[in-house]
Amino acid sequence: MEQRQQFDRKWYVTQTKPRNEETARFHLNSKGIEVFYPKLSLPISEKNTRRCVSLFPNYLFVRIAVSSPEYCQVTWCPGVKRLISFGGKPAVIEEHVINLIQDQADKDGLIAAKSSLKVGDQVQIAEGPFKGLVGIIQQPPDAKSRVKVLMELLSRPVQVEVPAGYINMGWVAACAV
Repeated sequence: MEQRQQFDRKWYVTQTKPRNEETARFHLNSKGIEVFYPKLSLPISEKNTRRCVSLFPNYLFVRIAVSSPEYCQVTWCPGVKRLISFGGKPAVIEEHVINLIQDQADKDGLIAAKSSLKVGDQVQIAEGPFKGLVGIIQQPPDAKSRVKVLMELLSRPVQVEVPAGYINMGWVAACAV
């Protein structure tokens, strides 16, 4: 019977209560339920450290057999709001989708983020003394989250360095090559 339950295990999405991903992950792990909680590791400029944010805020992936007691352990777990379902049936996440995300993450579920900015991208400065000016990325964000931008100032091109936070940009998961 145990072997059959092992075979029936599939990945599902749980919605957690707001900012309760870690609580739910802890309690689910303590019940022996396989949990995948992917997080994005973002650089922070002030202290050359990183900040972790949930890749999917308020959601975790669990691998369970819904026909087993694990289903109730998930749905009644502290921090869990519900198992995502459609038409009253828990929605299965395909194994290859989870594998794709896991392949980019380390053992703790952390995925290193990189800036979506590339050399040559035209950007508008959103904050600071150059607010509203347009420039061209000369160098993407460095370890201190500073970006080198070429701007037209006083009728000549000038390279300036601005905090990455001053530019409207997104962070994406660094793809494994």
